[in-house]
Amino acid sequence: MTVERSFSIAADHPSLAGHFPGNPIVPGAVILDEVLQAFAAQYPDRNASGMPVVKFLAPLRPEQTCIVRFLGATAGKLRFECVREDGQMLAQGQLRWVEAKR
Repeated sequence: MTVERSFSIAADHPSLAGHFPGNPIVPGAVILDEVLQAFAAQYPDRNASGMPVVKFLAPLRPEQTCIVRFLGATAGKLRFECVREDGQMLAQGQLRWVEAKR
């Protein structure tokens, strides 16, 4: 089952001022933070423990919509991809997780 969640980063986000002046792109760390937030919302019984594989393929501009897709979990691993609304792949990777302690 594929799970999706979309987001966009406002043009006045603090990270954009220095990344890059006059031609801003959303930093990869901000995109990955959105992936982690989507993961936490979708899988509240799991804790992210790392992202051992991440590949950035294209830039995300402020105000552009990005869709985070989770593509199936196996043995504590979950593949994800980030895609712009126009279908351009932005990033893909793997997230590791552990069961939340109760």
